[in-house]
Amino acid sequence: MADLPPALSGFWVTFKTQFKKAVTEQYPDQKVATKPRFHGRHQLNRHPDGLEKCIGCELCAWACPADAIFVEAADNTETERYSPGERYGRIYQINYLRCILCGLCIEACPTRALTMTNEYELADDDRSKMIYERHDLLAPLQPGMVAPPHSMVAGATEKDYYLGSVTGATYEQRVEVDDRAADGAGPVEQPSNVRQPATPRPPEVAE
Repeated sequence: MADLPPALSGFWVTFKTQFKKAVTEQYPDQKVATKPRFHGRHQLNRHPDGLEKCIGCELCAWACPADAIFVEAADNTETERYSPGERYGRIYQINYLRCILCGLCIEACPTRALTMTNEYELADDDRSKMIYERHDLLAPLQPGMVAPPHSMVAGATEKDYYLGSVTGATYEQRVEVDDRAADGAGPVEQPSNVRQPATPRPPEVAE
């Protein structure tokens, strides 16, 4: 085939393909499992007691080549704490109209707060729904966790959290959350599996 002109060589590849068995995937009726390391929808992870790992450092936003991430941090207080650090991501948005799922953001995250799941069905007929908010990205609460805001484990430091010394919510944390709910004090965390209308992004990162 080396003696054939380039155009004929290309047609030869097409001709050979006609005799190969077609591979047809019956999507979406039959979905093929993705590879374990597949880069899909992002997830904001939690510590074992329910506090968020995100500290609002904005490194993920700086690393994003598509300018798809917007983060605005706020300070934790003793009465309203969402993460073990000084700050947390009060606003966290990922614009999936821009995101190229490259994974550079998760490489930049210093606390492993941001990872990527195997979820790939992100299409929608409404552009506003393609901007995922913090409550859309937060990992669901697992057994042993309580929803923030609440204090850190008594006697534990920020370093203890990142070393994995905290294994779950304590009795005192559960009582604190129950008392807060009974008093109606503090913001109620949105369920992470409920999609809410997106709020407009700031002008400098708007689509």
